[in-house]
Amino acid sequence: MPDGTPHALDTIVIKGAREHNLKNVDLTLPRNKLIVVTGLSGSGKSSLAFDTIYAEGQRRYVESLSSYARQFLGQMEKPDVDYIEGLSPAISIDQKSTSRNPRSTVGTVTEIYDYLRLLYARIGKPHCYQCGREVSAQTAEQIVDQILQFPEGTRIQLLAPVIRGRKGEYTKLFEEIGKEGFARVRVDGEIRELKDKIELDKKRKHTVEVVVDRLVVKPDVRSRLTDSIETTLKLSTGIVTVLYQAKVNAETPKASEQWVEATFSESFACAYCGISFQELEPRLFSFNSPYGACPACSGLGVKIEIDPWKVIPDRTKSIADGAIVPWSKSMGAGRFPSTNPYYMQQVERLLRSRRCKPSTPVENLPEDVVEMILYGADKKQKFVYESRAGHQWEYESQFEGVVNNLQRRYTDTSSDYVKEEIEKYMSASTCKVCSGARLKPEALGVTVDGKNIHETTSMSVEAAEAFFASFHPNEREQKISQQILKEIRARLGFLKNVGLGYLNLSRSATTLSGGESQRIRLATQIGSSLVGVLYILDEPSIGLHQRDNDRLLATLETLRDIGNTLIVIEHDEDTMRAADVIVDIGPGAGAEGGRILSAGSIEEIEANRESLTGAYLSGRQFIAIPKHRKAGRGALGVLGAKANNLLGVDVDIPLGTFTCVTGVSGSGKSTLVNEVVVKALNQHLHHQPAGGTYGRVKGAEALDKMVVIDQSPIGRTPRSNPATYTGAFDQIRELYSQIPEAKMRGYTPGRFSFNVKGGRCEGCQGDGIIKIEMHFLPDVYVPCDVCHGKRYNAQTLEVKYKGKSIAEVLAMRVDEATELFSTIPRIANKLRTICEVGLGYIQMGQPATQLSGGEAQRIKLATELSRRATGRTFYVLDEPTTGLHFADIHKLLEVLQRLVQMGNTVLVIEHNLDVIKTADHVIDLGPEGGDRGGTIVATGTPEQIAANPDSHTGHYLKAVLSDERAHGIRVDAGRIAELERLNREQLDELSQSERIPIEA
Repeated sequence: MPDGTPHALDTIVIKGAREHNLKNVDLTLPRNKLIVVTGLSGSGKSSLAFDTIYAEGQRRYVESLSSYARQFLGQMEKPDVDYIEGLSPAISIDQKSTSRNPRSTVGTVTEIYDYLRLLYARIGKPHCYQCGREVSAQTAEQIVDQILQFPEGTRIQLLAPVIRGRKGEYTKLFEEIGKEGFARVRVDGEIRELKDKIELDKKRKHTVEVVVDRLVVKPDVRSRLTDSIETTLKLSTGIVTVLYQAKVNAETPKASEQWVEATFSESFACAYCGISFQELEPRLFSFNSPYGACPACSGLGVKIEIDPWKVIPDRTKSIADGAIVPWSKSMGAGRFPSTNPYYMQQVERLLRSRRCKPSTPVENLPEDVVEMILYGADKKQKFVYESRAGHQWEYESQFEGVVNNLQRRYTDTSSDYVKEEIEKYMSASTCKVCSGARLKPEALGVTVDGKNIHETTSMSVEAAEAFFASFHPNEREQKISQQILKEIRARLGFLKNVGLGYLNLSRSATTLSGGESQRIRLATQIGSSLVGVLYILDEPSIGLHQRDNDRLLATLETLRDIGNTLIVIEHDEDTMRAADVIVDIGPGAGAEGGRILSAGSIEEIEANRESLTGAYLSGRQFIAIPKHRKAGRGALGVLGAKANNLLGVDVDIPLGTFTCVTGVSGSGKSTLVNEVVVKALNQHLHHQPAGGTYGRVKGAEALDKMVVIDQSPIGRTPRSNPATYTGAFDQIRELYSQIPEAKMRGYTPGRFSFNVKGGRCEGCQGDGIIKIEMHFLPDVYVPCDVCHGKRYNAQTLEVKYKGKSIAEVLAMRVDEATELFSTIPRIANKLRTICEVGLGYIQMGQPATQLSGGEAQRIKLATELSRRATGRTFYVLDEPTTGLHFADIHKLLEVLQRLVQMGNTVLVIEHNLDVIKTADHVIDLGPEGGDRGGTIVATGTPEQIAANPDSHTGHYLKAVLSDERAHGIRVDAGRIAELERLNREQLDELSQSERIPIEA
């Protein structure tokens, strides 16, 4: 380590960082500060924060371990940097999903559920899950103490239950009881003398209790009472029934006294139902343990079963037209042939016996007939069969039902093929035994302050926090639960402070967005109270409404104030202004980035003329408000949207407009769009089984296609890349096969594919690299020594277009390749759209696994843009500004407006105010998140939303709209003219029959 570096304990010093596109960066960062790293998408932010600083911190920690330990942990490669000084132990909090395990919930990930299990095991009150009575285990001494609390003079009878609800005469039992000196028994609730002959009906169930003692409660009765209780417990194997006289009303005469019954148990069992319970322990409340998990669903809360909506997805079809999809593959078109399989013959007989025609649409059949087709009949039923010739006869049959038949075959078969085929018609449905609670009934019978553990975890974080804040245990429970409650309350508070108060503790971790997962991990780290740690976060504000941003910033500042260093990659303006130091990387993306433009205060960035970030922060550049809002042409009506926290919402989405769905976090935006609109349109436009949509739409006839553009990867292997995904590479391979050199050699387009034999290098099978396993050391990837990383064999590389081989094309940036193929419209148009969405800096052959979620989403958008548009497409985007700089958002909005100019409809879920203010129509949900959300707060233009006093979004939007007008509304007339020209060109490509009128 070089000498003379100042303040090594107060700073992190980075020298010569060259990872990815970083250009030999030198940087000094203060410790124990909130540092924001910003810049254009692809400028090198993640390369500096994650691939250099965090990677080196992790590598040093792993290297400090023994070689034996390293073989289990793996060893990280050293980043391309000269040296880094002043590093602390590093913790990365990125946007990867918290867990892919369906057993993980918000409660388990945050460890709150572990504390809840301990709380319920220690102070929970068990109840019988059949009768609901409280269950407790008591010693003979405790039973005596409770009886002696009765008022003095109370007459009591002690009964020992020896038979409980069993058939028999019990003559011998009565004789044995009499020989032991007892004179009375209570049989089926009636006191009988043993000296009288007792005769019972042996075919009926009886309850027999021995009257052990009769006495009056007095101060000197303890000794006798103790002996009698012990005798009763021995006779009845641990149960005592006490009959005592009590007044129903204190003002009534003595004659109104009634015998009241109380039951005590020496064992942990329900004295009334005879159900035994195990001792309460934390594992009883774990749905990941066989001791607590529901046996029917193994603790998952759901079961994968045949879905009737997938069996008959289109109920406008008839049985004869193939409505029963699993059985329709062997059917003739539109009728039942005589060679029809056995199952369909049964359905035909069933329909005819109920005088229904196979040609009748399923939706017009009687409900009980449809139910019988799906689930069959429990027992044989009498059917009247009428043949085509008019003859009738009766027969008995038991029809199994389509659902039951598929479920049985799935269980019985050993064929993987059959299982895969049947799985197409299966969906996850709530377990009917535990109703989604995941636990055994014994665990669900234990309550704390009247709520079982499932009811507690089903509450939102905010509701749970209020519940435990108002929970006041008694003195004994307080001593036991004091520390447990402290941890639960603290962790609930942390979750609320990072804007996740709307989440339920029982929500599956697999359903969380990247931003939610990151903030959960952030809240967990706050709970751990570590000091002296280097935290590196990747856009924690993603998916967070502006209202909740202040609480997130307060959380980050808390982490900093207790003695930690925070490096946050962020594009949010509020976060930048709250930072102690801002590092701006640029000036451009890809090869044009990788330099430190500024590292200091926000004023320094604003004054830096080279910084695009500074231009937007200072107001020199801004996203203009549209001069006109489009009214749309008709609307897509959403009716009765019911899912999650939506309770029958009705809303219209104007067609031919740019519509933004917004609202506070957890208000129901994703549910409305993804669970209702997308599913309903999928069923209407693409005839995909929705598994029972949660709402319906009207007006979908005006659309011919729906495109959902999310942030999932464009490919799961490094062989997938932007060139292959967009289809440009197919055109490029076709072009190379037309070059005279290739024609002379007889090369086809397949020759230029690195995925098939022929033109690729067989030394690396087209990967360009070879993996060398190093056992306990990390695997090493080296360039192929045959092709030297070019993927193709020498003969293929000899074919060149404008001096460039196919391998050199894959190594080019997209904007460079656009220039190379500028004379080939089919290729240039596809590549140009990638540049238009701000991705000109990525390589043509960059592996899909190296692309961020925002980059993947924009590549999908570019792919759709390059396709022929009809003007009747419905585009759905979920937070497309994720990971985007101000300038990138500017480009994205131009692209989206271009889609709308062509007559299409764009529906966007978004919190970004720059996007909301440019929308034609806004749907604001709320008013709060979770249970207090799920309603429409306001709809209309951004100005109308801003004028609504009930809208949280409107409050922040009002400031942005007024601030923007203060800068003056800038309309780029040249850009509008260009969009209109592109619109005309694309319409000219359509045939006369494909054209549709586009309203202004």
